[in-house]
Amino acid sequence: MKTIKVVAAIITHNNKIFATQRGYGEFKDGWEFPGGKIEEGETPQEALIREIREELDTEIEVGKLIDIVEYDYPQFHLTMHCFWCTVKSGNLELKEHEAARWLTKDNLDSVDWLPADLGLIEKIKNS
Repeated sequence: MKTIKVVAAIITHNNKIFATQRGYGEFKDGWEFPGGKIEEGETPQEALIREIREELDTEIEVGKLIDIVEYDYPQFHLTMHCFWCTVKSGNLELKEHEAARWLTKDNLDSVDWLPADLGLIEKIKNS
């Protein structure tokens, strides 16, 4: 089974967490933490900075690693490095996503998370 290595930004501001809704592909309309694939020669942190710049036209500060999620989808295995992040500059402009919301820890369950992101929700709530 093919392994896809990705990164996810858990962007926080004023005790809220930024969530995005996919606007394309097999998982369209599912909610996720923004990010994307790690390219050859990139560290996870470099990939995250690049992906958020490309997807949201925003510069972020990458903080501590929260978790590395391993998840088996039917067609591939996902390895997802998840980091706490904050916005350095920019307005989180949606370029690829359908929608976005700022969620509190109490209402993280109010959106339909993609399966790989679900495991992270409990860790975020308990942090």
